[in-house]
Amino acid sequence: MNDAVRPARWLGGVALALAGTLLVASCAKGNDSATTGAQGDAAVAGTRTPSAGPHGGHGGTFSAPPAAPLRASERFVNVKLAEPYQPAAPSGGTDEYRCFIVDPGITRSAFLTGSQFMPQNSALVHHAIIFRLDPDKVKAAQDLDAKTPGEGWTCFGDAGVDGSAWVGHWAPGANETLLTEKVGYPMPPGSKLIMQIHYNLLASQGKPAETDQSSMRLRLADGETALKPLRTAQLPAPIELPCTAQESGPLCDRDAAVKDVVQRFGTHAGQTVKELEQYCNDGKPIAPGVTQHCDTKFPVKATVYAAAGHMHLLGRSIKIEMNPGTPKARTLLDVPSYDFDDQAIRPFSEPVTVRSGDVLRVTCTHDAGLRERLPALRGLPPRYVVWGEGTSDEMCLGLLMMSPEPQGS
Repeated sequence: MNDAVRPARWLGGVALALAGTLLVASCAKGNDSATTGAQGDAAVAGTRTPSAGPHGGHGGTFSAPPAAPLRASERFVNVKLAEPYQPAAPSGGTDEYRCFIVDPGITRSAFLTGSQFMPQNSALVHHAIIFRLDPDKVKAAQDLDAKTPGEGWTCFGDAGVDGSAWVGHWAPGANETLLTEKVGYPMPPGSKLIMQIHYNLLASQGKPAETDQSSMRLRLADGETALKPLRTAQLPAPIELPCTAQESGPLCDRDAAVKDVVQRFGTHAGQTVKELEQYCNDGKPIAPGVTQHCDTKFPVKATVYAAAGHMHLLGRSIKIEMNPGTPKARTLLDVPSYDFDDQAIRPFSEPVTVRSGDVLRVTCTHDAGLRERLPALRGLPPRYVVWGEGTSDEMCLGLLMMSPEPQGS
């Protein structure tokens, strides 16, 4: 395991700094089983029926379930994009990541205890991540917005503002999840939110331009309420997926595929691939294959309440394990038949304690053969797939909703 300190900018912005300590990771190919499970029934405000077959409903009509009743000291706040936005993918690609500032009007300390993102145009919206801006970060975001033509700014990778913190996300199937424990994301007075929306334009090519004006329903609790502060831990793994034996073409060459990702998304995309290799496999090349995993040494003690996993359209399965291959092994998340349209957060039946030095492993399996079977990807040039922001690229990302324990506890 590589014990070098990971850069503060994680691979496209997915970083976790807890109590001033950064996660350290070691990646390799393979898939080990754990011995016990932690997943319980989801305490979700409504559910979505998974689509028929992998990714069959991608781009279908979205309808948010009715809101669960407010709990003690909670209130709803609705926010939306200031005006309709017309996505435009840069550099000849078919994807744009756009960031928008929204103001929930926080005048007193509060906790974000739930959020329901509502894509107004689900044919364009691939997923969304919600970042908190502390008051001292707001001006930097406003300056970035002001100097960028149009509403918001292009933000491949992260929110584009140092110090922004992940406090929520939406992907197909991910409705509002309410944890039964007394926890929430702190929202200081004057803080705002950034909605990072991934727009995918594959299905709209050759059609009249469309717009989106997505919105979000926030569940806010009084900051005086005794709630434990939540953080979102992100656990990445590399993607090294070659073309199938039946495929051929220039982008089946790995170097050409990496150059293509850089051309579409910028130099940080190539840095992401290199950093996964450097910090996850001691700088050695990662063997290509359908299954990859990454081990992360946790830096602090924390209580974990829920887990989720994110891949794109070639994803087949995703798993998060703790201390795999040891007597303390247990499974925190196991999705053996991944469906892009069912990415709900899975709360645990009982919270799980992770201690400093525990190893967390995320494992993903992808299938390049799906490229010819999925309408969204059929007809695209075959490619060697590495980590990338586009819908035709791939990700392997485990997510943990957790509360770090005070140091010394």
